[in-house]
Amino acid sequence: MVELVLVRGDITEQDVDAVVNAANSSLLGGGGVDGAIHRRGGPAILSACRDLRASHYGKGLPTGQAVATTGGNLPARWVIHTVGPVWSAQDDRSELLASCYRESLRVADELGARTVAFPAISTGIYGWPIDDGARIAIETVRAAGTTVREVRFVLFGSAAHDAFAAAV
Repeated sequence: MVELVLVRGDITEQDVDAVVNAANSSLLGGGGVDGAIHRRGGPAILSACRDLRASHYGKGLPTGQAVATTGGNLPARWVIHTVGPVWSAQDDRSELLASCYRESLRVADELGARTVAFPAISTGIYGWPIDDGARIAIETVRAAGTTVREVRFVLFGSAAHDAFAAAV
């Protein structure tokens, strides 16, 4: 059974096998977690993402899917990129958000990763309410049949940490 750990801090500083990047579909960097990972990880991550765009993901990475690259200069060996859904009051996109966590763990299993750090996917600029995002994240990870031993949720602020603590 996977151990869940909550950490308030910077995902780019985590000494884990893989960090999950809340990427945009272009895979070419952006703001928030995505920008921080690309800045700290250096040009090797961007180069690997460009290779992915040139080969398998010419139109970008679809929402809810995940793909891995090198960790570049990060303490983590790999970065698992996943594209979270934009929250909508009209459309239930919960399954897409859950898919981000499941697919990231599937990729981690393929890589042989035993420790994985996740951000609170879609709860930043994509507007997903933090309490609901935390519930979906925790329920999905608990239900995943993964060989990952530790899933570390790395949360930037106290509101996110409190929401994940309540969900656990």
